[in-house]
Amino acid sequence: MKKCTIKDCDLKGKRVLLRADYNVPMDKEGNITELMRVEESLPTLNYILEQGASLVILTHLGRPKGKRVPEMSTRPVADALAKLLGREVLFADDVLSDETVARAESLRPGEILFCENIRYYPEEEGNDDAFAKDVARLGEVYVNECFSVDHRSHATTVGVPRYLPTYAGFLLGKEIDALSKVLESPDRPLTAIIGGAKVSDKIKILEKLLPIVDRLLIGGGMANTFLAAKGYDMQKSLVEQDRIEDAKAIMEGPYAEKLALPVDGVAAAAFDNDAETALCAVDQIPEGYQLLDIGEKTVAAFKEALADARTILWNGPMGVFEMSRFAEGTKAVAEAVGRSDAYSVVGGGDSAAAIKSVGMEKGISHISTGGGASLKFLEGKELPGIAAVRDSAEG
Repeated sequence: MKKCTIKDCDLKGKRVLLRADYNVPMDKEGNITELMRVEESLPTLNYILEQGASLVILTHLGRPKGKRVPEMSTRPVADALAKLLGREVLFADDVLSDETVARAESLRPGEILFCENIRYYPEEEGNDDAFAKDVARLGEVYVNECFSVDHRSHATTVGVPRYLPTYAGFLLGKEIDALSKVLESPDRPLTAIIGGAKVSDKIKILEKLLPIVDRLLIGGGMANTFLAAKGYDMQKSLVEQDRIEDAKAIMEGPYAEKLALPVDGVAAAAFDNDAETALCAVDQIPEGYQLLDIGEKTVAAFKEALADARTILWNGPMGVFEMSRFAEGTKAVAEAVGRSDAYSVVGGGDSAAAIKSVGMEKGISHISTGGGASLKFLEGKELPGIAAVRDSAEG
């Protein structure tokens, strides 16, 4: 990685201000249902504390839009972190108050102060410079451990680094290294699996990946637009009419032979988990039905395409994964990727959830915590938050 990491900084006796992304899912009762993002940051937190530093943590939760929304308080995350670390985690209700600054300054080595939701302040998303300067008072060294929001030019991704020396945490380093390996130095064959609902969300990724990959498998709702571009009657399936020409251009372009589209699927009479279904060829969808998952023949073809891969990149589900009856295609792909001996990188919430649902986490080389950030990275764009981290002399 061409950025300085926390290993490049003498942390002893320092007060480290760390921006994490602990935007964890919670149920209606306010219970955290998934702690992966917190767990993934533990190596960084433990290293900082072991070096004799104190720690002030910033994060966001949900989209409170600059207002105090009690249901989006980060206090439950602080409590969960305390249990994971097995040590006390103090909590600050107001990031900007002089009292919080004083508490931060009085921290002893090994102590942690966890701050309330940074997005309670409209200045965060507005990238207000005065706000960033105020927040910077909380630390002496700044650590970026929030890859999943590094595509945002917010006060805590690009503003605070103007006032404090900024380093990458271990998780950020892992994200950069894993995605860079796929884009720049993959073992071959390199097979990419791209799914999700819309072509418009991932057209730039397809254009970036096609010259690089050896095979590109397309599933999910976005495949419908390609199938429509081939002239198939997709009935009630999701099709982006304004992207059909883009799909045609890709299928008629110089890399067309690398593409693999679904040949069959599970069609439903309605967008409903309890709707009547039919397994059909993609050019024989029953009248009034819509494709909601890939079918058995497509699963078999995709598994065959993955069999000899040495590098696999997967982003996006193969069907409507949130509905159990239309999640089987995604789960089958997850199992195939997990059982592969290839270097594998998985991104996107549904893809990561599918890996976990079939117990294949240990079979994946890297599960990205980034959603939009990983997509922007794969498009070849520089992420503002990463750009704000100081460059390594070795880079």
